[in-house]
Amino acid sequence: MIQLNPFSLAARIKRPLILDGATGSILQKRIGFDKSPLWTSEYNITYPEEVLRLHSEYIESGADIITTNTFRTNPLAVKLAGTSKSYKQYLNKAVKIALEAAAGTPVLVAGSNPPAEDCYKEDRTISNDELIDNHKKHISALMDAGCDFVLNETQSHMDEIRIILEFCSKKEIPFIICLYLTDELRLLSGEPLHEVTAEIKQYNPMAIGFNCIFGLTFGKLVNKEIFNYNWGYYLNCGSGNFTYKEIKCDLSPINYAEIISDSLKYDPSFVGGCCGSSPSHIKTIRRLFNEKSNYKISGKNQLRPERRF
Repeated sequence: MIQLNPFSLAARIKRPLILDGATGSILQKRIGFDKSPLWTSEYNITYPEEVLRLHSEYIESGADIITTNTFRTNPLAVKLAGTSKSYKQYLNKAVKIALEAAAGTPVLVAGSNPPAEDCYKEDRTISNDELIDNHKKHISALMDAGCDFVLNETQSHMDEIRIILEFCSKKEIPFIICLYLTDELRLLSGEPLHEVTAEIKQYNPMAIGFNCIFGLTFGKLVNKEIFNYNWGYYLNCGSGNFTYKEIKCDLSPINYAEIISDSLKYDPSFVGGCCGSSPSHIKTIRRLFNEKSNYKISGKNQLRPERRF
């Protein structure tokens, strides 16, 4: 396991790091839709070769970071599914697959830690104690299994974010917080972005990210936010009119690369793809950066740890 230091990030490459693209939406397209609360986490057990294949495709496409298929291996999701297996069985298998894909490469493995409940759920239906227990167990298990850092994805409620911040800080766990925002640039729990980022920065995350938002919301974000911190994003490439059962891509790899190209003036530390994206999107991003080989960004906005290169 690589011990990352969020305060000494080396500017060894002159571009943002490339995160991988969607996992769940690709797996359900290739294998089928699983209506279980586990979503495609079940495939870590039933179709491990397909999960490995997808991770490998992202690495071959140019990803610097791959994300474990653990978006629904958290204790509360597994409990809700009523399975006989423990959350650690699903999680450990997912991390093992990701580590196998990354073996022999400089690629980092990010442990995906999702919201305890559904990503887009505004009302809280579980207790604060359940929230704390869920995140402590899931984050700890991700790091114990060998992840390089924890990618807390699609976080949209301040109570949950505070639990993650306090636990990761106390345990000195390297982490990123990725936010899901409304069109008004607020969390689903109501807090405005500037208040949220100000609080998150106090806990010295590796970076603050934004994921699963659409292009119009992202446009508002970059026009309003002052990025005086390491930041990154991976946008929802879906049509916007979908359910978990069918997520259709609405942004071609070329169109998405154009958005990324336009955003480089804001010095993102990392970029990737969310729902609806694919290895083709990541490959096009890598090609973009190869073409912009003289592109320079400031050293303060580098996510890559010094010991990697």
